[in-house]
Amino acid sequence: MSRVIHKFTSRVPTWRPHITPVDFDQATPAQREALKETPSNTKISDYVLVLAHDPEPLRIRTSLFNGIMYDKGGLSREERELGAVAASVVNRCIYCAAVHAQRYNNLTRDEQVMQEIFFNGEKADIDARQRAILKFGMRLSECPPQVTEDDIASLREAGLDDQEILDLTLSTTLFGWANRLMHTLGEPVSGA
Repeated sequence: MSRVIHKFTSRVPTWRPHITPVDFDQATPAQREALKETPSNTKISDYVLVLAHDPEPLRIRTSLFNGIMYDKGGLSREERELGAVAASVVNRCIYCAAVHAQRYNNLTRDEQVMQEIFFNGEKADIDARQRAILKFGMRLSECPPQVTEDDIASLREAGLDDQEILDLTLSTTLFGWANRLMHTLGEPVSGA
């Protein structure tokens, strides 16, 4: 029996959808076309199969997601993942926080940053650049957003240039939206 998970973890839980995902073998031509390109080019998740009920927005969303999270140049991949985690923590999206914390950990080969964030939130004892990124991402994800000129100044002081700040803004806001959608479509659970 599975139970809903309420605590942040870097161990990715199972995501249990509230509606039946599209069965790939029964998918329409439009759904199959939308499923050709997956986020991060990995296996097709139940989340993506739920989104496939409406194939045109899925196709557009996937292209946007891949461009924001995996495009070359600008903010590093791990710092984009940190922005995604910041949004997911504010929005209490346990599943997205776990997925992107795990990706961050794999890229950096260091689990301490995510453990510190999950235990201490915005007060995490991490380096100045990580702290500026985390704070900006968390403040941007509040509703309404609480970002100020001081937050931008902190990013610049930490060494981020205009392109990196844009990439951070995009990766963070993408997850502000995705977290809210994911909450309505399913929940993170332990076990299968």
